[in-house]
Formats: sequence, C-alpha cells, structure tokens
Amino acid sequence: MAHNPLAAGAFLEALSDNGIDYVFGNAGTDFAPLIEAFAQAEISGATVPMPVTVPHENVAICMAQGVYQASGRPQAVILHVNVGTANAICGLIDASRERIPVLLAAGRTPILEEGEPGSRTAFIHWGQEMFDQAGMLREIVKWDYELRHPAQAALAVDRAMTVAMADPKGPVYLTLPREVLAAGARPDARRAPRSAAAPAAPNTAAMERVKERLAKAERPILVCSSLGRTVAEWDALQSFAESQQVGVVSYRTRYAALPTAHPANLGVEVGPYLKDADLVLAVECDVPWIPANHVVSEDTSIIHLGIEPTFGRYPMRNFRAEETIAGDPAVALNDLSGSVTPDGVLVRRRERLENARSRADGALCDFTHPAPDGPSNPIWVARCLRSVQRPDDRVVVEIPFPIQHMDFTRQGSFFATPSAGGLGWALGASLGVKLADQTRRVIAVVGDGSYMFGNPTPAHQVARAMDLPTLTIILNNAMWAAVRRATLGLYPDGAAAASNRAPLTYIDPSPDYARIVEASGGYGERVERSADLPEALERALNIVDEERRPAVLDVATAYSDQQARTDART
Repeated sequence: MAHNPLAAGAFLEALSDNGIDYVFGNAGTDFAPLIEAFAQAEISGATVPMPVTVPHENVAICMAQGVYQASGRPQAVILHVNVGTANAICGLIDASRERIPVLLAAGRTPILEEGEPGSRTAFIHWGQEMFDQAGMLREIVKWDYELRHPAQAALAVDRAMTVAMADPKGPVYLTLPREVLAAGARPDARRAPRSAAAPAAPNTAAMERVKERLAKAERPILVCSSLGRTVAEWDALQSFAESQQVGVVSYRTRYAALPTAHPANLGVEVGPYLKDADLVLAVECDVPWIPANHVVSEDTSIIHLGIEPTFGRYPMRNFRAEETIAGDPAVALNDLSGSVTPDGVLVRRRERLENARSRADGALCDFTHPAPDGPSNPIWVARCLRSVQRPDDRVVVEIPFPIQHMDFTRQGSFFATPSAGGLGWALGASLGVKLADQTRRVIAVVGDGSYMFGNPTPAHQVARAMDLPTLTIILNNAMWAAVRRATLGLYPDGAAAASNRAPLTYIDPSPDYARIVEASGGYGERVERSADLPEALERALNIVDEERRPAVLDVATAYSDQQARTDART
C-alpha cells in the first residue's frame, strides 16, 4: 500500500486502520496539511477515510454519532481550532452521556510565529490561540492530547481509539498543531499490535444473589433507557422477558429495547408499575424514576445492571440499590434468563403481565382524534406515521414523542434524544443514520425549537450533497414546550400558569420552515389541518423514495397546559 509523505497523511491512514470510514469536517486555515494529504491519497491510492464537508460543526458531530448508533463503527470529526471546537461542544456533550466513541480532532493555532513549514501565516493565528484549548471540553471527553511530534501521528490515533472504544465508551479529543501535520511522515514509528478491550463480565457471586431475589419476586419489572444498542442486547432482553415473564418499561428510552408488540413491552411510563413492584431491575438506565414524581416502596428490591451502573460522570445520582453490578448487559440478561424460578411464580407473573399489557393496550386505544380542521397532536402524528411505517424504517426523535403508538419490530429502528438534551442532535444524527445504511428509509421527528438548533440550512445542504434524502417532521407548536412543562410543574398555580403569554416560552411568529429545505432543492410543506396529514406524509415520502430529495413537513401541533401538567408529573 502506498503511504502519504506528510505526517497529516500518516494521521489519516491511521484513522482508516482503526475502522473509521468518514471524516466529517469543517475546515479552517489549520487544515492545509490535511487537505494536501487527502489530495495526495487520491493520487497514491493510500487508504484514508472519506472526507465529508459539513458547513456546521454541531451537524458534523451529530452525523458521526448517527453513523455509530446505526452501525457500531466509530467515526472522526475534524474542526477548526478553538472556535470550531466550541461549536461542537453541545453535540459532544450528547455523545459523552450516550457513551458514543467519536474521535474529535481540531487544529491548533501554529505554535511558531515564523521560520518553519506550517508556522503562522495569517492574521487569525494570533487571535485564535488559547492557553489550554482542550480545557473547554476536558470534563466531557475520556481523553485528550496534543500531537507533539510527527512520529506520533499514527500512534496518537491508536491511543485515542483504544481509549474511546473501551467500556464505558465515549468521545476523545486530539489537537493537531499545523507544524506537526506539515512535517514529513515518520513511517518507521513502531505501532504496537492492539486489541479492543473486551466488555467486563458481571460478578458471578453478585449475579447469584440477584437470581435468588428474582426467583422469589412476584411482581418484578425491568426498567431501561439505553438498552437495545446492539443486537445482542435486543435478543438477550427478549429471552429474559419471555423466560422469566418480566414486564419491561422503556423509560425515557433512547433506543428500541423490545418490539412494540412484544407481550412483555409495558410501554414508556414507569409510574403505573413502580409502586407495585417488589423487584426493579434497572438495566442501562441512568434515571430509572424521578423521586419527586414517583413512589417506590421501601420493601422493593432495587438492582442496577450495566456497563457502568453507578454513572460516575454524573455529579449527583443517589438511587437506592441492593445490588449494583457492572458488566455487559447482554451477558447479564442471558445469565438471568437461566434463573430457576418456580413454575407457580412464573404462572402468576404471566397472568399479571397479560393483564398489565391488556390495560396498556386499552389505554392506547383510548385516543380522541383531533378535530379535522384543527392542528395535529403528537399521538395523531405517531399514528399517521405508523400507517406508512416500514419494518426497516429508522426513526430519529428529538422531542417527547409517543412511540408506543408506532410499531418497531427490529433492533436499530429507533433512536431518541440523548440524556443530556443538547438540542440540534436529530438533524445531523438522522443524516449519519442514513449514511450508515442507505437502503433504509430515515424519518426524523423534531420540535420547532430543536429544528432551528439543528442548523437546518447546513443539514439540508449536506443531505443534497451526499445524496442522503430523509424526511423531517416538525411538530410546530410555536413554543418551547419543555420550558412551559417545567414552569407548570414547579409553579402549577403561579403567575406564569395564569398567563397566556409567559416570558421566554414562545417562538412566534414561526419562520416558514418549509422554505428552508427548498433552498437546498428539497421539498417542504406546511400542514395546518390534522385531516391533511396522511396525504402530506404520502407526498413527502414519495419525494424521498422516488426523487431522492430531502423533505420537511411543518405540522401545526397543539400543546395544551393540561398536557404540560401531565407531562411534568411523568
């Protein structure tokens, strides 16, 4: 294989060696050696990742997340010095909380003012230097380093990815001084053979104690939020739920953990089941309930399972636990599937589970359609989506959305807002999900606020440039619903509750969102009447499927104070 003569080329080749397919980049003056190295690789045939131009840094970091979430393959993002890094921090926080291994690299202002290849040649090189560029994100990443010598170009990548891919996975940061990238490559630098760190196995003695508790429990439930990231987790949860007749609540879930129609799937609200449970298994769940809103009996046994079940990066988190077991959740659930539970206990569990599932199904059917001439609501949007949903569709959601009204049958078919809630995630993530597998249709559901945070102009431009047609549905209530919900939850009878126009809550007048996608050759449509939504969905999906253009539906959506109060309690 041909090798690139620049240290920047050795860096790019090392990315490919580590399984990185794409470099999502927003370039600056520090990129000259990287651009030269990419061009030299085209001539020499050296293997480097595909460069993807992304005109906003947060879209870039979210695209990298989406590729990993859909494929399990980590990706790289390279940005312009401190200012580019700053624009990506919101998305990087999301990646950190969701344990997504992204290699974020950024240029560093040239160290030398003159005299060496790569030293300062532009006015901006003085104003953009920082005493500690990585200091602004050090709390967020697992590892950070500044490339100090051309012989390290590949070694630093190897080290970064070794740390990023070790459990608990997470983002890493590497700064790249221009002088180092512009220097000659050092192919004789010795790279030690490496292997990915194997996931930890759960402690055997602790698992035996859990099995004893499980065998005696009459009303156990499993609560999860980030379970279902892999096929192994998806399969293991089904095996456990079926063998032990345990109901599963996907509370504030970020992934599809069970098929929607699975008999053990009890939906997304933990409250109705938590107060009666005698055993709670919190598996890959950072917040299994909200203490201010939910009651847990002192007699209930609480077990926490997961890769890092203490969530040590959360400054305060004090949920009760009789057992806390670190390890691969798929291994743990497969082990628990073999628990020797008395037949009589299993029969009683099955009866309770069937009754609970029947009540849950009944609640889903108790739905009032919105007035045909009025705005839609989230449940109506979900039901309309279900009517056109294909089994292999992938849905990316950045808004509280009633996914229990849809039908997910496959692992990797649903992705939701990371727990940090850094807005602007879904537009970029949906493009990354599409890029990971272009045979599958991708639908993003966002609020009007999160759509604006998603930098729609850059996102739609990348969709057209990379031939990544997706459908984006905006639930447009012309307000920050999360802010209204939080305010009514804290001050249900306060002045803001009585106000028809609480400060800092409304986004009015709404921009003409449909025209933003049209500027990049896409299709946009405003849907005012709920009765018009089914046909609008058909039109938009036809544009995506047949014309391969991105589409946006701006759906007028009602959100009442009564709904806000209900949401605040869950």
